[in-house]
Amino acid sequence: MDIFELTDREKVILRYVVQQFILTANPVGSRNISKRYNIGLSPATIRNIMSDLEETGFLDHPHTSAGRVPTDRGYRFYVDSLMDPPELAIDEITKIENTLISNVSETNDLIELTSYILSELTNQLACITYPKFDNAELEKIQLVSLSSNRILVIITVKSGLIKTITLEITKEIKEDSLKNIQRILNERLSGLQFSEIRKSFSERLKEYSRDELKPIIRVFLDSVDKIFSNIPAKSRAILSGTTNVLKQPEFTDHENLKGIIELIENKDVIVHLMEKDERREDGRLVNIMIGTENEDEQLSDFSLITKDYNLGEVSGTVGVIGPKRMQYSKIVAAVVFVAESLSKELKKKNI
Repeated sequence: MDIFELTDREKVILRYVVQQFILTANPVGSRNISKRYNIGLSPATIRNIMSDLEETGFLDHPHTSAGRVPTDRGYRFYVDSLMDPPELAIDEITKIENTLISNVSETNDLIELTSYILSELTNQLACITYPKFDNAELEKIQLVSLSSNRILVIITVKSGLIKTITLEITKEIKEDSLKNIQRILNERLSGLQFSEIRKSFSERLKEYSRDELKPIIRVFLDSVDKIFSNIPAKSRAILSGTTNVLKQPEFTDHENLKGIIELIENKDVIVHLMEKDERREDGRLVNIMIGTENEDEQLSDFSLITKDYNLGEVSGTVGVIGPKRMQYSKIVAAVVFVAESLSKELKKKNI
């Protein structure tokens, strides 16, 4: 929360300037506030208060316009202290619930559907990252022969999620050897977190280097970081709502349009910021990063609202990205409700 103390009048005026700017995307003048909101202040008094708010960095005065717009500092104070409590309409809640309990059985399909719902609900860019596997506990490994020198490795974690990877072996694989390796891997690795498996794999399997097993053990040793790792960033997130966000007035400007297109094409930046662990230490229900609060310059004109969803010991992130001029209260409510609903549905489908 901003440590600068505003007077009650300043808080009222800042609140209405932010709300009006969110509605219209146009700089807000004192006469507009006076006519639209019954606050018992003259346009001249409102103008003076807006001038004070500009001097203290909460509002800005763009170009030669008579009106003001919120700064990042103004948005932050509004979000922390002035906006209405986050709440969704009953029909919006019903739509989310009815859609998520539809006949979607696959986790991937459910995440894609959830991303689409969130983008339609907020008219912004929705992003959902797949669960990270570092804290996942291995339940079992299955090895399936695909050919004489190729095997499919099926990794099941205790939350029910499944990861698959294909490995090539330099020597022909015998079915008995494959089953033997599968048994050994499960005996030595089941119940461990992926991060621990990566660190200790060679130590745990060093005694199993007999001639008939060595080629398979060797390929596992060479590929352990790949097998027991997170999905690569480019494949780890679903983005939805590009058409929705491009309809926002901000993107009639060519430079702004170019910026959002570059951001959409560079999914790594979005995934990195959504998955940052240190921001979760403050215990917030939801995380809101506004403009220059985002560490990446590409997001300096955008706001990012995120919340984790959980499936057992693994978690992913639900988020919305859009212009700083967004309906924060509604979008916070949408992100929170969608993340909690996704957690519930994933739990049901993986019991």
